[in-house]
Amino acid sequence: MPLADRLADYAAQLTFEKLDARTVHEVRRRLIDSLACALGAYDAHAPNVARAICRRVQSQPGASFLGGERQTLPALAAFANGILFRYLDFNDTYLSKEPAHPSDNFAAVLAVAQAAGRGGKDVITAAVLAYEIQCRMCDAASIRANGWDHVTYGAFSTSAAASKLLGLSADRIRQAMNLAGTPNVTLRQTRAGELSEWKGCAFANASRNGVFASMLAAEGLTGPAPIFEGEMGFFKQVSGPFDLPELGGVNGADFMINKTSIKFWPAEYHSQSAIHAALELRPKIGDPAQIQSFDIYSFDAAVDIIGKDPEKWRPKTRETADHSLPYCTAVALIDGDVTLKSFSDARLKDESLLGLVAKIKVLRDPALTARYPRGIPNRLVVKLANGQTLTAENEFPRGHDQNPMSDSEVEAKFRRMADGRMDTATQNRVLELCWKLDEQPDLNELFRLFPIVRVPVTEQ
Repeated sequence: MPLADRLADYAAQLTFEKLDARTVHEVRRRLIDSLACALGAYDAHAPNVARAICRRVQSQPGASFLGGERQTLPALAAFANGILFRYLDFNDTYLSKEPAHPSDNFAAVLAVAQAAGRGGKDVITAAVLAYEIQCRMCDAASIRANGWDHVTYGAFSTSAAASKLLGLSADRIRQAMNLAGTPNVTLRQTRAGELSEWKGCAFANASRNGVFASMLAAEGLTGPAPIFEGEMGFFKQVSGPFDLPELGGVNGADFMINKTSIKFWPAEYHSQSAIHAALELRPKIGDPAQIQSFDIYSFDAAVDIIGKDPEKWRPKTRETADHSLPYCTAVALIDGDVTLKSFSDARLKDESLLGLVAKIKVLRDPALTARYPRGIPNRLVVKLANGQTLTAENEFPRGHDQNPMSDSEVEAKFRRMADGRMDTATQNRVLELCWKLDEQPDLNELFRLFPIVRVPVTEQ
């Protein structure tokens, strides 16, 4: 059976009743985490650019975009909300041959669910489906090695999830994946060199395209097939051939959402263990000026993604800084934490901080590479002026699926990001709706709780 047919059949047959309690609860946690990330990025420039475009288009049926006062085309709502979920590099992560941030899929799921009048059980089922497709593909093949960005897989996951919410047949779900997969292959330049605002928009664009493809398929439009195995298909042009194992819920296979990790700090995931190790070393070092040399021994994926480009040692944008292993480690050591303020313009220009970043060397360690992707091992070796050598290593930082955050920690993350934007009563109601997501008849109240942003984008 062609892979698209298999995925479409699976999507059509997946129901809420086939999900176990652990998986359902994990969706609730990931929705809370995604909304926390959105609130943290609420006033950023890129989300306001997206809002400005959303305000130009009204749609019936439509979907809400966070910070907007009316509904817009679902594909545009998915784009705007997707930027908010992803912009701070604070949403969840899946580590495999191709790393990814699968909660990005929520933007498409929420937009189409609202437009289609779906309830919480449908949202949960579609989210599980999206995680399943994207994460299984990440297990199957690394596409960044061929110059493509991981969000390319998102065209398939979002189109399938959106089609599921629209109630499409297996054949039309397949057509949606054909229509999404053919024109939406993304260059890895998205995450190379000095990073731009587009880094936080790339999956949001995949969501926009996935939703649009599902809308086309719903009207009966067909797409090129077979999308994966064809003469000029995905296997030949992008990934190389692969097959997927049993999908979640089939013959006892676990659902992939349970294997993903929530971020404790707003930084690229491969840096989380280095941040943890730096915080462990901090009280032992005392004055950072006493550091003579600072080596980070790391694994290939971390070096290739966040530890080799010259721009990572003197980042000029927050997008580059939160994707810089030396910067994230240094700022954790100096400040004792990594927060949104760690990537402010003032911190990026702080010469005392950049002086420490300049001392850092990132070194590949094959023994650490062998432990990835089960863990993300980083080892820090610091030599002080008094001749002392200090070492710290971490493999499973807080939030990793082997060291998961508690429900109360997920709530605390939401409240930190919501403070100053929502009063406590509103925060409590958002959390109540999310924890009882499967009981909600629709998403309208949830969206109404989010404040409107009226800052003209030209004023930023």
